[in-house]
Amino acid sequence: MAEDNEIKALKKEQKKENKKLEELQKKLDECTRQLEEHKKQQEEDQDKIRQGKDDYLRLMAEFETFRRRSAEDRLNLIASASADTIKGLLPVLDDCERAIKMLESSSDEAAKEGTQLIYDKLMAYLKTCGLAVIDAAGKKFDTDFHEAVTQFPTPEESLKGMVIDVVQTGYTLNGKVLRYAKVVVGA
Repeated sequence: MAEDNEIKALKKEQKKENKKLEELQKKLDECTRQLEEHKKQQEEDQDKIRQGKDDYLRLMAEFETFRRRSAEDRLNLIASASADTIKGLLPVLDDCERAIKMLESSSDEAAKEGTQLIYDKLMAYLKTCGLAVIDAAGKKFDTDFHEAVTQFPTPEESLKGMVIDVVQTGYTLNGKVLRYAKVVVGA
């Protein structure tokens, strides 16, 4: 009987140990599950961080593009405003050129010098703004810079396709055509 009691006590103790083992196994399973959830949450957080960094970089790139375009737009606005102003002064230059040609046959030296002085000062200022005269007389006709007003038959073969006369002077502003030179072309 003492052996039976000892066996019973051992079985009872074994049951307690098994119960403790089951509880420990449950706790281990719970800890494993929590660890997996934590890892999953950590991966989601890392994805959110990566997405946030990506969004930030894209936003900075868009802002930089916006800033550059705004600066270009401002420069273009200023350039077009100055182009319009200079374009408005071109008829004054034309009038000065006509006056100089008319005064060539005049004996009034003061009028010649005064008109030439006004023309030279105006032209010097406009050159500082980027204005340049399109040199057309005697050059080969180029549609990028010249506008043919008429064609004139020429006796010489070498004058065909060449600019014979300039009716109206053409100008470029900072390398872009502001006004095409109106020319007579040899045919």
